[in-house]
Amino acid sequence: MPPAPPPIPGEPSVERGASGASAGTPPVPGAEGVRGGRVAGGAHGPEHLRTLTAIVLDALADAAPARGGPLPAGGPEAVEQNTRALCSPVLPEEGVGPEAARGAVVRAVAEGAAAPADPACVAHLHCPPLAVAAAADLAGAALNPSMDSWDQAPAAGVIEELTTAALARLVHPTAPAPDALITSGGTESNLVALLLARERAAGGPLRVVTGANAHHSVHRAAWMLGLPAPTVVACNSGRIDPAALDRALTGLAGSPLLVVATAGTTDEGRIDPLPEIARIAERHTAQLHVDAAYGGPLLFSEHLAPRLAGLERADTVTFDLHKLGWQPVAAGVLAVADAGMLAPLSLRADYLNADDDTEAGLPDLLVRSIRTTRRPDALKMAVTFRALGRRGLGALVEHCVRTAEEFGRAVDAHPRLRLRPGGIGISTVLFRPAVADALGDEAGDAVVAAVRRTLLAEGRAVLGRAVAEDGDGRSRLWLKATLLHPNAATAELLPLLDLVTAAADRALREASAAEGTEAPETERLSP
Repeated sequence: MPPAPPPIPGEPSVERGASGASAGTPPVPGAEGVRGGRVAGGAHGPEHLRTLTAIVLDALADAAPARGGPLPAGGPEAVEQNTRALCSPVLPEEGVGPEAARGAVVRAVAEGAAAPADPACVAHLHCPPLAVAAAADLAGAALNPSMDSWDQAPAAGVIEELTTAALARLVHPTAPAPDALITSGGTESNLVALLLARERAAGGPLRVVTGANAHHSVHRAAWMLGLPAPTVVACNSGRIDPAALDRALTGLAGSPLLVVATAGTTDEGRIDPLPEIARIAERHTAQLHVDAAYGGPLLFSEHLAPRLAGLERADTVTFDLHKLGWQPVAAGVLAVADAGMLAPLSLRADYLNADDDTEAGLPDLLVRSIRTTRRPDALKMAVTFRALGRRGLGALVEHCVRTAEEFGRAVDAHPRLRLRPGGIGISTVLFRPAVADALGDEAGDAVVAAVRRTLLAEGRAVLGRAVAEDGDGRSRLWLKATLLHPNAATAELLPLLDLVTAAADRALREASAAEGTEAPETERLSP
């Protein structure tokens, strides 16, 4: 029998039986015995975390130069090979100990990351989190309050209440009793919004009416809730056509109605004409939900908030802070104009919110979500809000919007690139190599797609893709840059333009060689 592990300094000793294990204690984990089982909280938790956190920080610091760019080079196969080499087997018979495991796994995920803090990582609504938010998230993880009962989250419940109250008032500044819920993101927020609308509907199944620009989660939520498939109305330049909306609602007269508008579309960053949509919805006695997962944080800026005029007239609003809020995932919000709308979420589970406990004054947290166990995501939001204030957050939002406009002007001035007509959508810029326009639609789109994949495989840039209407009314494929970096300068983004043109030249040569034709002379193309 191996000797019992030595006691941990500063921790109470444990009585052990003849087997060397304490009564009721599972076998010691990992190569370092009981040291591998140290908990993150309690009196000694911070010291336990200090050593392991230093390993994590070292791995993060070493990852960027090892990766060499915003993405590891070599594509999926190279990433998988490196990750498997560092992390396999994930569940060995004998553990390797916390230091070795943390070093290898964090190194693998950091070296193999798509790094949103790199200015060339601009494909998605994927923000680089602020350090203050990430540090607060560590505290939440260490303390591990579960936000489903007061006795698991006494102070965290208060922080969530303060945070949701502030966000509810931001979205619905004149409503008498607004409220908000913390969610996992826009998909959950949209699901809960449709659920609440369904429960308020009377006289038949709820009919959802939304634009062709709506996020896919709206359609999925309707399916999950057993609602008829949403009625999709036409868009004009990426925004709901109010006349088409009016016609659709007229055609559904007699049914309970929910209009879903968007403030910040995923592909184009477009904001639907909210004041007009609100008037039309009211005229048809339809409920109104606005998916402002992307655009909602414009409210932090006095200068940009007018772009969301009409948002305050919505019954429910989706609002994400892991986009233009720089929070670690997850950080979603659903704001409601009236707290009474949340009544359908009420549920009694005696072990969590027994009636007599609630009557005795213990807060009921179960009503605050469709989830039971959930993380204290409001903690990182609250720390960030306190640290920066509304003006500080607004300044960061303004920086992203201004940088996108400057980047768009640089694209427009580039002789070998073309900016999509119609302006910049919040902080989303759509553009394509001009050489693609010299080809047919299908061949041109193929070049655009090849440019993106080439840069991904080389690990040099992470650009998105979007199919959107061109100035001639035809749909074409565009490269998408979604600029969410809170302090990246426009000058740091400009190398993307040369990377795109060089990759376009290579894609065109390869396509021409495969077809046995001569590539067009790109320098003769007009911008």
